[in-house]
Amino acid sequence: MLLVLDGNSLLHRAYHAGVLEGITAPDGSPVWALRGLIGHLARAAGHLRPDAVLVGFDCPESSARRTRFPGYKAHRPDKPADLTAQLLAAPPLLTDAGVCTVVPPAYEADDVLASGAALARAAGWESVLMTSDRDAFALIDDTTSVLRVRNGGFDEAVLIDADGLPGLYGVRPAQYRDFAALRGDPSDNLPGVRRFGATTAKKLLTAFGTVEAAWDAPEADLRAAVGDQAATHFIAATARETIERNRSLMSMRHDLDLPALADARLPLDYLTMRQALRARGINLGPSLWALVGGAPPPPAADGEPPADEMPELRPWTFRGGLTARRDPTPGQLALF
Repeated sequence: MLLVLDGNSLLHRAYHAGVLEGITAPDGSPVWALRGLIGHLARAAGHLRPDAVLVGFDCPESSARRTRFPGYKAHRPDKPADLTAQLLAAPPLLTDAGVCTVVPPAYEADDVLASGAALARAAGWESVLMTSDRDAFALIDDTTSVLRVRNGGFDEAVLIDADGLPGLYGVRPAQYRDFAALRGDPSDNLPGVRRFGATTAKKLLTAFGTVEAAWDAPEADLRAAVGDQAATHFIAATARETIERNRSLMSMRHDLDLPALADARLPLDYLTMRQALRARGINLGPSLWALVGGAPPPPAADGEPPADEMPELRPWTFRGGLTARRDPTPGQLALF
């Protein structure tokens, strides 16, 4: 199994969590988000036991999507300097630690997720895509699951497969891109079709299966499915333009030139990894066990969990349910 991480989204998540804020390297540079990213990687590896690991990052220099649509992510404010510094430091740090890392020219970590899933599928492997970005749901299939990390409603990580997605959003993975295109994505500055939120988008796709089928359906059937106002906006020419733009920008590349799976194989060299991390002021040991071929740390006492090197990240331990007290929905795998 190949574990593919969205480095940008997870580093952002660790940065804004704030629990490690203020931790710096010997030279004074910030490292708390880097430490959190390594923590996410180590914990996921410990629970999933992958055969190989790949981490992708957005290209910091250019964007093919912004070239096609200048408004793409254009509304986002400038990143804080300490976040930018850690985003730039993450790929070389992981590479020095022996972690297979990809920064695709002009493309994003999402494209590494999609291409990594395709690489695994072609080799007869399964893959798990770890991210906080919902766009990855469109990549779920019989061999590909998404390990989603977020706070708020889902305050813990959940592993979502093809059976679990309908329970969360009411659509199948193959419908998710249409669902997202209808609804839009404010975080990427991509408006959706007017009168179409998640509920109305789900109604349309439940009734017709695809956007194309809805466009071809009798107008009376469309109005019965989503209501007069939503139907009127949906059949307008501007809606077609919006949906086609969104689907194009939300589509991820499955054909990036990635390293071979052999180059991403675990275990990593323990001394190389620790030396690279220590050089940045990140001191981790036993928690790296699954990445370096070690054994899980022994329980502190009968019935107690193993000692946690990063107790400040406990809210992010992987429990696999919607909350710590609820069972996973069908298609979600309990991890803890």
